[in-house]
Amino acid sequence: MIRRLLSLVPPGTVAVGAGLALLGLASYVHLAVAGHSLSGADYNSLSVLWSIVFTLGIGLFMPVEQEIARLVAARHSQGIPPGPVLARGAALAAGLLAAAVALIIGFRETLADRLFAGDGAMVTVLIGALAGLAVAHTTRGILSGLQLFPWYGAQLGIDGGLRIAIVAVLGLNGVSNPVWYGAVLVIAPVAGAILTAPPVLRAIGGGAPVAWATLLRGLGLLTASSLLAQVVVNIGVINVKVLDPSDVATAGALLSALVLVRIPLFVFASLQASLLPGLSTSASTGDLTGFHSLLRRALGVVSALGLTGAVLAVLLGPRLVQTLFDAPGVLGHADFAWLAVATLAYLWAMVLGQALLALNRHRAQALAWAIGVAALVVATLAPVSTALRVELGYAIGSVVVAAVMAVLLRTRATRPAAPTHAPAFEAAAPGVTGGV
Repeated sequence: MIRRLLSLVPPGTVAVGAGLALLGLASYVHLAVAGHSLSGADYNSLSVLWSIVFTLGIGLFMPVEQEIARLVAARHSQGIPPGPVLARGAALAAGLLAAAVALIIGFRETLADRLFAGDGAMVTVLIGALAGLAVAHTTRGILSGLQLFPWYGAQLGIDGGLRIAIVAVLGLNGVSNPVWYGAVLVIAPVAGAILTAPPVLRAIGGGAPVAWATLLRGLGLLTASSLLAQVVVNIGVINVKVLDPSDVATAGALLSALVLVRIPLFVFASLQASLLPGLSTSASTGDLTGFHSLLRRALGVVSALGLTGAVLAVLLGPRLVQTLFDAPGVLGHADFAWLAVATLAYLWAMVLGQALLALNRHRAQALAWAIGVAALVVATLAPVSTALRVELGYAIGSVVVAAVMAVLLRTRATRPAAPTHAPAFEAAAPGVTGGV
């Protein structure tokens, strides 16, 4: 199964996979050093910041990267420079960032009081981190569309390497202010974008402007799906803070636990980018047998990943989060079991979502995520402990998304009206790149 999936991997996967590996490692190092350096309350604030940054940042700007990559790839195949796409994409990213920043500034005091223990500097860091992701994803779209995958991987690697280096300096010098650990999320992605800008600048060129309708045609549904997917996987940490502001231990412990149980999501990211082109090719050529065969194999791979990760998480998780992240011992084996079940279902949803996209069913994918978020909200209202409420929300929301997608695929096995040839790495896993 794995060999079959690997045969679909496009050129450049190794370079991008190496960058993703370093970025993933940086997330563990970042949180581990912070966990050992910050007080429980301060690590709680960093955990909430982390969750908001990657929920909003990836949710808003990953679709922009995807659309830029798609349009640049199409122009590149015709020998047309990508400059107009970059101009429109950058303007779109800036507009989304401005809207998010305006909303954050409007509720600055409330956010500081409710989420960051009154620390307004953390709100400023939040704005900076979102700006960093806007810049990074916009430039990655150009690199991906031009198939400059070594440069794409280099940007991820620089981001991850700088995170490791900076937090190492902070830890060795005994820095105990969460603002500095949050600022790493601003500095690293911006530096990565700047240092990998030369090929983007060399390729810009001119040409006719890109019509806004061309860029925005599928962006709304992609953004909705992306944001809702990030809500399912990341909202738990934020919910702990909202549901019980006095509980300074659970949010930090939950983020540390999620980092561990979501390792299978990160491993799958190196394979996921090849799924959409493979599924799209089978669907657009009418090879539904091949389509379903590849889909079953992909589900088999993620099931093996998820179950292996689940067993290890349930057996070792409570001890590992305390050893690696210095997290308080508030989560037990049952907590890790719920999180592991949720992650397995989320992996299924990732695969089934790619199948829907391959069939040009963006609306169905967005609908499934919307229903899943609704189920998450209902589950979170259960009259149980705060930790169990957010764990049930993640688990039930993920299971519902996967179930709805499966039903939609079974009830309407249709061919797309037009082929959906996604550029490599267009379908990066939500919640993985930079958020593990």
